[in-house]
Amino acid sequence: MQHIVIIGNGIAGITTARHLRKLSSDKITVISAETDHFFSRTALMYIFMGHMKYEHTKPYEDWFWEKNKIELKRAYVKAVDVESNRLEFQDGSTMTYDKLVIATGSKPNKFGWPGQDLKGVQGLYSYQDLELMESNTKGIRRAVVVGGGLIGIEMAEMLLSRNIPVTFLVREKSFWNNVLPAEESAMINRHIHEHGVDLRLNTELDEILADDTGRVKAVRTKEGQLIDCQFVGLTAGVSPNVEFLKSSGIELNRGVLVDEYLRTNVNNVFAAGDCAEFRKPIGERKSIEQVWYTGRMMGEALGRTLAGKPTAYKPGHWFNSAKFFDIEYQTYGWVWPEKKADESEFYWEHSKGKICMRLRWKSSNGQLVGVNNFGFRLRHQAFDKWFREEKTVHYVLEHLRDANFDPEFYRQHEEEIIARFNAENGTQLKLRKKSWQRILQLVS
Repeated sequence: MQHIVIIGNGIAGITTARHLRKLSSDKITVISAETDHFFSRTALMYIFMGHMKYEHTKPYEDWFWEKNKIELKRAYVKAVDVESNRLEFQDGSTMTYDKLVIATGSKPNKFGWPGQDLKGVQGLYSYQDLELMESNTKGIRRAVVVGGGLIGIEMAEMLLSRNIPVTFLVREKSFWNNVLPAEESAMINRHIHEHGVDLRLNTELDEILADDTGRVKAVRTKEGQLIDCQFVGLTAGVSPNVEFLKSSGIELNRGVLVDEYLRTNVNNVFAAGDCAEFRKPIGERKSIEQVWYTGRMMGEALGRTLAGKPTAYKPGHWFNSAKFFDIEYQTYGWVWPEKKADESEFYWEHSKGKICMRLRWKSSNGQLVGVNNFGFRLRHQAFDKWFREEKTVHYVLEHLRDANFDPEFYRQHEEEIIARFNAENGTQLKLRKKSWQRILQLVS
């Protein structure tokens, strides 16, 4: 029996443990300094907003771990000695392993701003960050959020839920325009304004100023603007949490370097999730994938590999989802901010300006390559299968009702979408009726 040790109890580490246990009787220990049990990190904002309690975010009951013989240890790993297969903890104790999985996730970025370590200045990633935010926002009059990504807009929503005015500093000319095409980005700009956020585009943080007690009292932008505030959220992205490995002999770049089997340069050490960096990125994917569902898929593959069934990480077609206040967002395949030279596209937006859809396809043969949709839900399995079968944009539009995943009685938009497409492209596509037989084939 081998001892498999997993550092990190996030989605990648826990999925690795669960899938290893299904196939192996090896001893498994999961180590975390953050919490006793695995929880859904994406739900942190809802705890702050009062929609959930911490215990509601735990996907498994506390007895699950002992029943499945997965040992949990609350500790902070200070160093890894790969020569002796030993972990050193902050309290001076040690633990040996036969195989090691590094699944330590990410940490919020800091870029050396003066005042970035003042009281009342923080990022949002861990449960401890949530607890700190509870303390830091008590009795404040205004907050500033720095960084135009998904964590930034989540933090803005969290603060507004407690009636705390928010100024949102985004250095780009439009929100998330390094990911979204211009029309979608403009839609989210409008939506942010509608929620009363003081959104300042083309604005960069220069300095965070302190009061006499060492707490933040204001920020200064690079344009010289002073904004009074008592809380600053630093949400300008995250970086792999790998500082403790720098002298270990495990090869690092930004993250822990791994191959397609999630193996490091040390033959019994592996890495998965936000902290893993692929030596050879898969297709058009980034070398570091800091997304919940990719962490889960890495854990599934690695669990099998550790059990003696070598399994490469093959994530398939890109998918992501998020929520911008009231607008849900999904993307399938590749929709870059600007379409490629060999691509064609179609964009439809509802007259109310909160629902839209973008399709991209190869100009040469009409094969669909990417979809953005905002304000309504589409079935993941449908697009995954249509991409595999190299369906054309015409086929997808005619069968769009099969992909709709909105609840019953929600307003449908397929007829308007296909009518606009026909008018702009001189086609005569006809919308097919929803077929549960086809839908079952899509999801099976």
